[in-house]
Amino acid sequence: QVQLVESGGGLVQVGGSLRLSCAASGRTFSWDFMMGWFRQAPGKEREIVAAISGSGSSTYYTDSVKGRFTISRDNAKRTVSLQMNSLKPEDTAVYYCAADTKFYSNTDYYHTDSGLYNNWGQGTQVTVSS
Repeated sequence: QVQLVESGGGLVQVGGSLRLSCAASGRTFSWDFMMGWFRQAPGKEREIVAAISGSGSSTYYTDSVKGRFTISRDNAKRTVSLQMNSLKPEDTAVYYCAADTKFYSNTDYYHTDSGLYNNWGQGTQVTVSS
């Protein structure tokens, strides 16, 4: 069982930046599992924002954040981060960190389907004011 704790959310003005962090802890055979950031705005479904493979060599971004957000990881520190720049009001949402700790022989792979992640953080609110 892996516990995920997000931090770094808050209130920011349009065009501003925030850096979200997700710290992982618990018992697992390895820390090089794929991870993702998802978000859910009021009245909307949860959507993927970014994902990163266990090795860190492969990343995914949803179209709306490409060029503005950057996902990164530090397996030694057991953390994954999401640097968010040029924030827009439509980025307002609760952001969730997720991990798929199931074993995969290929660590250069990631999911974009939230249903395939088996560990979730509690979420952190990001509010972008105009």
